[in-house]
Amino acid sequence: MDKNFSNAQRAEVLTQALPYIKRYNGKTVVVKYGGNAMINEHLKEQVMEDIVLLWLIGVKVVLVHGGGPEINEIMDRLGKKPEFIDGLRVTDKETVDIVQMVLAGKVNKSLVSHLESKGGNAMGISGIDGGLIKAVKKDERLGYVGKITNVNIKPIEDLLNKGYIPVISTVASDDDGNVYNINGDTAAARIAGALQAERLIMMTDIAGILKDKDDPSTLIPHVTVEEAENLKKDGVISGGMIPKVDCCIDAITHGVKHVVIMDGRVPHSILMEILTDEGAGTMVKGNDDE
Repeated sequence: MDKNFSNAQRAEVLTQALPYIKRYNGKTVVVKYGGNAMINEHLKEQVMEDIVLLWLIGVKVVLVHGGGPEINEIMDRLGKKPEFIDGLRVTDKETVDIVQMVLAGKVNKSLVSHLESKGGNAMGISGIDGGLIKAVKKDERLGYVGKITNVNIKPIEDLLNKGYIPVISTVASDDDGNVYNINGDTAAARIAGALQAERLIMMTDIAGILKDKDDPSTLIPHVTVEEAENLKKDGVISGGMIPKVDCCIDAITHGVKHVVIMDGRVPHSILMEILTDEGAGTMVKGNDDE
């Protein structure tokens, strides 16, 4: 911490955070984590610190993670070239085995270890465990890429009630035991909806929804579902941002109060969003939300 920052100033910061601490105590916040914030070790440490701090002040934090770069790295080592259709990974039988190994194994347990090292109590599970995420094949062209049919939140609630931070990898199964790769944003939206979460935080590689995609100063701080749909029609929301915003809308539709798209590369962006007036990124909310 800056040595020029006096004890009185530190106390003032904590006092200003008090209303937000009271507001979120006992509430559920789902964090979707991936991208550059996961690759950069320094940023990863700060994200883990943010999550543990929220957990320590009584927020029920659920961490849903991806791991695309790590999957690509292992595939490269095995001489297997990644293929994508409409932004989704083509997942044959060998690839889904790699996805399960990397997400439910290496990445998941690494995040649990980081949270534990920061003083948190974390438990890693996958969408397969306890029938948490059930899925069917989304598209024959994509192979073992799943479309979610059901989310069973009991395993998550059991962990939350016992004081753990659930860390969830986004693989799923069907009734025949087939394993599916699930898009992380889609899984986070459905899990947050099933939990009726107070907030879903989507950590990305951009500042949020921008009027001009090349100018971060054009950030739109708040947008309703209806406004988001209009921005898609107008071409303001385009390309890879469309499925991300669609996941936000899906989460709101399923009962999440607010969804925030934020830049996970900004240090302590989660705390800025939860514990300050200004927040971070773009908040998506229902049409009737003041």
